[in-house]
Amino acid sequence: MSAIEAIVFDKDGTLFDFARTWEAWAVAFLRRLARDEAHAREMAQAVGFDYDSQHFKAESIVIAGMPSEIAQALAPHLPQMGQAALVAVLNEEAGKAPQAEAVPLRPLLARLRAAGLKLGVATNDAQAPALAHLESAGVATAFDFVAGFDSGYGGKPAPGQLLAFCQAVGVAPSAAVMVGDSTHDLRAGAAAGMRRVAVLTGLADAATLAPLADVVLPDIGHLPDWLGL
Repeated sequence: MSAIEAIVFDKDGTLFDFARTWEAWAVAFLRRLARDEAHAREMAQAVGFDYDSQHFKAESIVIAGMPSEIAQALAPHLPQMGQAALVAVLNEEAGKAPQAEAVPLRPLLARLRAAGLKLGVATNDAQAPALAHLESAGVATAFDFVAGFDSGYGGKPAPGQLLAFCQAVGVAPSAAVMVGDSTHDLRAGAAAGMRRVAVLTGLADAATLAPLADVVLPDIGHLPDWLGL
């Protein structure tokens, strides 16, 4: 693993546990927007969220989609709000969501940096809430690069964010690793020419991720062993 010089992480489901972060938040968010419980259930169905069990379905647009895609799914149920206004609300409310770290992040990231690795984040979330989440965990300064879907490089599964990370830190894609919990992450990594590590702190299972990954790990806490640090 000595050839690996940089790691770019997805955020939701990778740095932060997806279910523990977003499922309880989703109920409160839908209720804030809804006229009543029936309306909340309709919107939940539109974005692939089981309102009764309070779990996202594996195919939910929220798991790997961009805020604009989530807003598009919700728009027919909120005709009084324009697309731009709905995206703004999603970004604002997402920035307030309490984040559940997948593993203790500060010691892990400090260990990776001490090994000389460049670190980045590439998320389909917007950049502002992504930075807010990293700052709330006290790890924003651990990263050399942070990009959201609105940072000018596009969103995953396209490779733009990943290639921009490599350019920013001066590392060839072949010497970098994409770490993520969704097929979007892994397809972006493949398109960028990176090695791919899948983790199981999102909603996708190993059987779904393994065909697209070089390795499947339980969580990012297993990265140092995989890297041989």
